[in-house]
Amino acid sequence: MKPIRIALLGCVTVGGGVVKLLRRNAQDYARKLGRPLELAAIADRSLKPDRSLGITRGLITRDSAALVGRPDIDIVVELFGGLEPARSLILKALEAGKDVVTGNKALLAEHGEEIFRGAARRGLAVGFEASVGGGVPIIRTLRQALAGDRQRAVYGIVNGTCNSILTTMTGQGVEFKAALADAQKSGIAEPDPTLDIEGHDAAHKLCLLVSLAFGVLLKPERVYTEGITRVTQSDIAYARELGYAIKLLAIAKEDGGAIEARVHPTMIAAGHLLSGVGGAFNAIYIHGEALGSTMYWGLGAGQMPTATAVMADVLEIARDRIIGASARSHALGLPVEHVRRAHVKPMDDVVCEYYLRFMVRDKPGVLGAIASILGRNGISIASVIQKDRGAEKTVPIIMRTHDTPERNLKRALGQIRRLTVVDANPGFIRIEESL
Repeated sequence: MKPIRIALLGCVTVGGGVVKLLRRNAQDYARKLGRPLELAAIADRSLKPDRSLGITRGLITRDSAALVGRPDIDIVVELFGGLEPARSLILKALEAGKDVVTGNKALLAEHGEEIFRGAARRGLAVGFEASVGGGVPIIRTLRQALAGDRQRAVYGIVNGTCNSILTTMTGQGVEFKAALADAQKSGIAEPDPTLDIEGHDAAHKLCLLVSLAFGVLLKPERVYTEGITRVTQSDIAYARELGYAIKLLAIAKEDGGAIEARVHPTMIAAGHLLSGVGGAFNAIYIHGEALGSTMYWGLGAGQMPTATAVMADVLEIARDRIIGASARSHALGLPVEHVRRAHVKPMDDVVCEYYLRFMVRDKPGVLGAIASILGRNGISIASVIQKDRGAEKTVPIIMRTHDTPERNLKRALGQIRRLTVVDANPGFIRIEESL
């Protein structure tokens, strides 16, 4: 039985996990496919032979471009990350007739259309289950299991670093910098965590979720993106008092042909399923028109969870190759020529409730002045928390609003900032009340 031969590009964390699974589960994979999977070569400039993983000198190559064009390779697994040379190598592999598996969410968010179109022209597959949710099979779920429904909204906790930091802040009562330092010490956060804590990693993943849920193409620059660096311990405490938890959510909604696409800290009801997702876990909560709400939860990162998602794609593609399928399944769940451009709703038009935090001088009429400005801008107040001054010169005023367009809120906050009795820049966090 001729084996299905795999070329691996990159063998650091996830790549190492793929090698482990190929060695550990070789007999199981052969039984599932009816023929073996074989690791033909690994392209990695810094890789050395490793007897424990079965990586011999003969498996290692420094010439990734030559590897993806070799006629004995069936599937190319790209785990380099980044935009280049990953993009060029994937396109070269497709030109050579190879199916591709990748976990590269940044690449697919930026250049997915070019890659998916290149695969479709040649009847080849692009598997990318590992790009969102780590070990959570959300890509396959949206493309296949939920294909019979129309999706109305997607809410995702899709960055384990941010979720772990917010969990630490909530559970231990520490500020952001201390929680970040703890995450870096434990290896959950990178030495340079900017991509995660500023929300960009979640925005890349949201682009892919939007394409699968709504059949549209979306670039990261069109996703409103805000990270967690300005969330304070006070915000977490007041959120708890109001009955909420704070999560970094990737949110997409379909509204009359327009798409809301945003990533930002969000208050959700403390009793909601998403509020209980802690640590480095990910969860994607989907609202379908017919099915209603479902949630998919699991480890969102790490060597073996992500490697498991990679191997799920490898096995699916290998099956198609074995049965001789003339064309692979559509990567985005529909023919690429039917995928349309996303019409994104401006953030000014987004309507939601808001948590507002003001630090004000303890003088008569301050609350009334703020409430008056909010009222003139069409913003009604749902609840207020006002603390005694004690020994401090300023006091916090906490408000929760009813639904209002974001443009109204921005205009009102601009006017409130000019009040001489307001000592600090007002803080606000969006609330998703009815997920």
